[in-house]
Amino acid sequence: MSEKIKPFRLVKYFTFASIVVMFFGTLIFSLLHSHWIKSLLQQKNEDYAIVMIENLNHQIFLQFIIPTVLKHGNIQLRKKEQFERLDKIIKRTLHSFKVEMVNIYGMNNVISYSFNKKMLGKKNLGGTGYLNALSGKTTSNITQRGNFAQIFFGFPKERKIITYAPLRTEKPLAKISGPVIGIIEVIQNLSQDNSAVFKLQLIVIQTCSIVMGILFFILRLIVKRGENIIEKRAEERLKLKEQLDKTKHLASLGIMTAGVSHEIKNPLGIIKSSAELLKKKISAITPAVKISDIIIEESNRLNNIITDFLNFAKPKKPEFILINIIEIIEKNLSFLNEQIEENNYNIKKYYNYNIPEIDADPDMLYQAFLNILINSMQAMPDGGELFIAISFTNKNVIFFLGDKGNGIDKDSLGKIWDPFFTTKTNGTGLGLCSVKNIIETHNGTITIKNRIVKGVQIAIELPINQNQ
Repeated sequence: MSEKIKPFRLVKYFTFASIVVMFFGTLIFSLLHSHWIKSLLQQKNEDYAIVMIENLNHQIFLQFIIPTVLKHGNIQLRKKEQFERLDKIIKRTLHSFKVEMVNIYGMNNVISYSFNKKMLGKKNLGGTGYLNALSGKTTSNITQRGNFAQIFFGFPKERKIITYAPLRTEKPLAKISGPVIGIIEVIQNLSQDNSAVFKLQLIVIQTCSIVMGILFFILRLIVKRGENIIEKRAEERLKLKEQLDKTKHLASLGIMTAGVSHEIKNPLGIIKSSAELLKKKISAITPAVKISDIIIEESNRLNNIITDFLNFAKPKKPEFILINIIEIIEKNLSFLNEQIEENNYNIKKYYNYNIPEIDADPDMLYQAFLNILINSMQAMPDGGELFIAISFTNKNVIFFLGDKGNGIDKDSLGKIWDPFFTTKTNGTGLGLCSVKNIIETHNGTITIKNRIVKGVQIAIELPINQNQ
């Protein structure tokens, strides 16, 4: 059976591997997607900073530099009036922009204006960005703060973009193209945008995980169901093969048994009739001699054994008529009444007397029920209780028999239906086999199992109507 299932297991492993590959592929795609979004955001913020600085440069030049030079002759941010005027212009210009810090450097790399007054007068903090801005280039760079894992996976605790741009004089009616008179440093905090991207990525990963989990669960159910079907079919094929082999074996055995039994039955009949004749003649001379009685008794016993063989080898075809199963059971009990009384058997009956009549062969059912009643009684040689219950459903009549014997050991329980298997010293091993054949011929079922407390229970179900 394992060989039959191996190809399907290959499909199962391939399915699970595909799910794993799809999941990690989706995970990688989401990471790349997030990286792409962060790159777009960075580019957007750089462009955003350039436009913002151009506007700021324009406002500073028109609203601060020109008026201040005309009024005072020069620019001195150390003076409170000029600093406050510049601060007011810058903050008013940037009030709708997300800017964390603005620093303005002089040509000597000294901070002359800052949102943070503690930074005023600081020297040589501009670095490469400052030097590039002196040459007229606008540059941006990213700074990140966080632990190794946060930075490695691209989601630091804090992320900022720092832009350095030249502060120029303007020519009338022209773009910014005058000489550089200072450097503007603008710092934007991208942590909020970064957090939004991180949350988006988590949602994507969670959604993918849920979808993959549902898909995996569905595929797991499908694969499991398919595996069960494959296993069940493999088991059925094995059972059918075993049954076919067994049927062939029993057919050969039946043919041989029928032939041997037929050859024995004829001379056995002659022996019995001769013994009966001998008994009559001896009885007239010496009545005390019992040899003829022994011959007749053993002939009858041997005849019964041969009859069992013939019934097994050539089972009778049932003749269905409407019968009441309770009447059949009562007929069995009446036949066994003498044995029941001698061995002190206590028969407890639980009948549903509204039971319908069923399509069955009365003789065959009589023989089947007689065999199982005798088996149950033989399981209690010193007497005991027998439970007989009869009920019905919409389609079946159910017969139940329980005894309080020693039960059947596990090894024997699996062989009780095998022909010629018996635990008795003088049994043929065909009794239960014949019973099973009779019940199955009636399209019924029979089960035998040990009771939980003590003994054996037998359940037989027979269809009410054979045409159902």
